[in-house]
Amino acid sequence: MKRSSSMQKLDIGCMKNVNKILVIIIVVLVLILGGIVAWQTWFAGPSYYAVYLRTGDLYFGELTRFPSFGLKHVYMLQVNAQNGQNPVSIQKFTNVFWGPEDSVKLNRDEVVWYTKLKPESQLVKLITANPDLLPAATGAPQENNAAPQEPSSSQSGAEKK
Repeated sequence: MKRSSSMQKLDIGCMKNVNKILVIIIVVLVLILGGIVAWQTWFAGPSYYAVYLRTGDLYFGELTRFPSFGLKHVYMLQVNAQNGQNPVSIQKFTNVFWGPEDSVKLNRDEVVWYTKLKPESQLVKLITANPDLLPAATGAPQENNAAPQEPSSSQSGAEKK
């Protein structure tokens, strides 16, 4: 069976219309995806996450998934059991003594869990108000001038009934 030339022209014309529709759909999808990425980048503001590793380390920062899994603008939880008043502190990752950059790549197999932090959480408020947290002072404990003082012997006798 031989097709007539008018049928071939109809098939070619139909294929051109389908190609145009497919191109339009692809362009629209790319524009929508670009709009979503632009919105999250420029208008939504940073979202902070907590990431807990198998090692027991807890990190905070902006989660990155592409090109590699990790955090940027990184903060870490430090435990100081000797400090009874402040046994836990948050430190900016770049402030540690070895001077790392402000990003860390994480091995997904070592991540126990991660969660998005609410913008109104105390930690996010602290980070946004003071993004360059300095490390806690090291060395000998400082004297606390506001500590309650023992009453002197003359006061203690007068106060007792």
